[in-house]
Formats: sequence, C-alpha cells, structure tokens
Amino acid sequence: MKEITAKELAKKLKEEETLSIIDVREEDEVAQGKIPGTLHIALGQLPERLDEIDKDQQYFIVCRSGGRSGKACAFLSDQGYEVTNMVGGMLAWEDEVEK
Repeated sequence: MKEITAKELAKKLKEEETLSIIDVREEDEVAQGKIPGTLHIALGQLPERLDEIDKDQQYFIVCRSGGRSGKACAFLSDQGYEVTNMVGGMLAWEDEVEK
C-alpha cells in the first residue's frame, strides 16, 4: 500500500497541486474539521458510493489515525482504484482545516 505523511500531503496542497482526498471518518469527526476540499465518504458507505469516485484519478485517503484509511485503501485498491494512505491521519495533520 502506498503511503504519504501528513506533512508531505500538506506540502502538495501548498504547492497548489490538484489533489483528490477522501476522508473516511464518521460525520461527527469530520464536523471537528477536515482538510479543505476533501470529499467525505464514511468507511462504511464506500461500497455503495463507488460511483462518486473516478477510477482515472489518484486518491489520498484520510481518517483519524490511519487505521480506517488503511482499510479503505485496501478495499478501493481491490476495486481497481489508485489510492495512497495518509499515515497518522488527522491526528498528524498540522495545517488548516475547514468545518
């Protein structure tokens, strides 16, 4: 599984790279703040919301600490998606968030 650190992902955003990020945390967790521009799809909703995810794009997957995003990466990878897990999750995120 491909991985990226929170600092590396933040650097890509600061360099204004166009990134597709999916946050797989629950609604109440996302309400505390998410990475700006992130698509929220809770882990349990992924199977029924695959039509919202473009197979031609690379996605960075985020959760609270890296565990659920790892599971999401494994699932999406099995479905043919190109995904990268943000290790450490939002606990490691030190940059701006939107609420």
